[in-house]
Amino acid sequence: MTTQRDHHDISALVSRLFRALDTREFAEGWADDYFTDDVRTTTPVGDAEGGDAVRHTEVAIGRFARTQHMASDVLVDVGGDGDAATASWNALMVHIHHDSTLRERGEGASPLFTVGGVFDAELRRTSGGWRFSRMDVRAVWTTGEPPVLSG
Repeated sequence: MTTQRDHHDISALVSRLFRALDTREFAEGWADDYFTDDVRTTTPVGDAEGGDAVRHTEVAIGRFARTQHMASDVLVDVGGDGDAATASWNALMVHIHHDSTLRERGEGASPLFTVGGVFDAELRRTSGGWRFSRMDVRAVWTTGEPPVLSG
């Protein structure tokens, strides 16, 4: 049974994660506040697990000069034992390209790459609170050009 407290805590975790991505708060161990050590992620740029998932997140955000992630309609379902949950939410993800990307694309290139998407997640309750153990990101629509992928 999902309590109001669990719904609040998981919704706040989503909001804090999005804020950390946008402010690029990637100090050593930053991901411990959001993910389990064995987190599995599936995103439009690939699948990853554990520390690789964290590094993929940092690299993906670094492909842009700035980002703004907004979540809405967070739905939470806590399992019977109270230590596992699923959550899903809609997201609007606005990305501003680096100047170097715009120069490479030439005059008139749009600085914006915007994604409307859906996140599906599994969470585990830990001694530090709820943490994502799986996170899948699915783009529903996009406008603008994605980043230039190098290497």
